[in-house]
This record gives sequence, C-alpha cells and structure tokens, in this order.
Amino acid sequence: KTQVFLSVEKLLARLVTDRIVVLSQQQRREINEQFGVGRAAQFSVVPLGLDLNAFSNWKERGQAFRDELGLTDDDIAVGIVGRLTEIKNHDLFLRAAAVFKSEFSQPGVTVRFVVVGDGGLRKALERRSASLGLDRDMVFTGSRRDLGEVYPALDIVALTSRNEGTPLTLIEAMANARPVIATAVGGVVDLLGEPISADENQPFELRERGISVSPDDAEGFAAGLAKLVTEAGLRRETGKRGLQFVTSHYSKERLLEDIRMLYADLLKKNDF
Repeated sequence: KTQVFLSVEKLLARLVTDRIVVLSQQQRREINEQFGVGRAAQFSVVPLGLDLNAFSNWKERGQAFRDELGLTDDDIAVGIVGRLTEIKNHDLFLRAAAVFKSEFSQPGVTVRFVVVGDGGLRKALERRSASLGLDRDMVFTGSRRDLGEVYPALDIVALTSRNEGTPLTLIEAMANARPVIATAVGGVVDLLGEPISADENQPFELRERGISVSPDDAEGFAAGLAKLVTEAGLRRETGKRGLQFVTSHYSKERLLEDIRMLYADLLKKNDF
C-alpha cells in the first residue's frame, strides 16, 4: 500500500503540482530526499502559525486542572496530548511510565502520568495501563476543550509518535514554556533544535529546547523523563528557550506573510 501511494504522489508531483508545501525542513528532507517525491525546487517550507495571544497569560492558569487531578505543588505531572490512535504510539508512553516507575522513581517524589485526548484505542490503552501496574500513576482525562488550562498544569509534555510533520502539541507546550520530551521523528527535531550535549552513555539526546529519544525506545524515554523530573533547573531553561523560539517562529502573523509571499512568487513566475 505504501508503494502504491508513493507512486501516486510522485506522479502528481511531476504532472500537476507547482508547489509542495511542507511544515519543516526535516519533513522536506523525508518527502523529497528519502521518498523521492517531487523536485527540490518545488518545495516551500511554511511552518505552522498560531494565535500565541491565547497562551500569553499561561502563568496564571493551570491550578484548576492540577486541583482536578489532586496534585500538590511538589508533584510532577507528565502529560501527553493527542488523539488516541496508532500513529501517536501511546503504548510507548505507557511502557516508558512503567520503566520509569520501576527504575527511576525516588522516595518522596510523586510523578503522575496524564493522557489527554480520546479515540478508538482508549479502552485498550486503559487495559494496557492496568496490566503494567499503573492504576494509581496514570490518568486518562478524555478530550478537553480547556487546553489553555491543561498545558500550564503539566510539568513535562511528552510526544511518542511514530511519525509527525510538525506536532502542534509541542508548539503549544512550548508556547506555555513547558519542557518537552519527544521521539525524534519528522519535524520534531527541527522544533527541539541542535544537540547541546554528547554522551554516548545516555539513551537520549539533550537538545536546545527539549529531549529527543529514538522511536519506540521505552528505556530511553524513561531515562529522558528521569533527567527532566530530577532537574528543575533544566525544566525551566528548556521551557524558557522553547517559549522564545515559538514566539519568534510560529506566530499567525508570520504564517500569513509566508503564504502571501508564496502566492506572490507563484503569480510572478506564471505571469498572471
């Protein structure tokens, strides 16, 4: 099936496409260089843009959601936000939580894992969570309309996807100055920035704006979580850098200007 769809994409790119819009340089590299779709000159990178004003007062939010979860100020909340579907690989989040609990938990430090979102896999994931012994550690909240209250309540935001373009979840987390940990797939690496430390003994990579982990590596993900859980200063610094990056790169004003320039370039080249 993958080969059929790739063949269709290649044909459409060659015959009827003037521009292929991608959300990140990493996505462009995968689509064009790895999968061989389109010519390099056809691609335009247009990152997402958000109304960042919606998150401007994040410091004043979050307490209501923490109260709902029964969290104290000293508890650490690790959350994952997204549809409960195969591509998001929530099973990795559950397995990483189980590894963290067995290998990295510390006396006096309460860590709660929060799954925000709904979907066809919810019941299966709830059963999986129970089988891993996470009944008291994992909370499934279902879909929420108050994400502006959810993100500031989380101390760490996780993403475990098998593939991504540019994940809105991570951008929104950064807009709330939340430190993030994510699988190194698609446009995730562009969001997290360059590596800032090299340690072959670590099963994760510390980057400018978060921690990246190889896809489907529960042990590495748990180790990265432990790094963030135990180092409050690291959480503050990566969250701060993430907020600065999103503010300067992902505003709706920048998106509108990019789209205007894209169409202006197309009109000019086609002499309309």
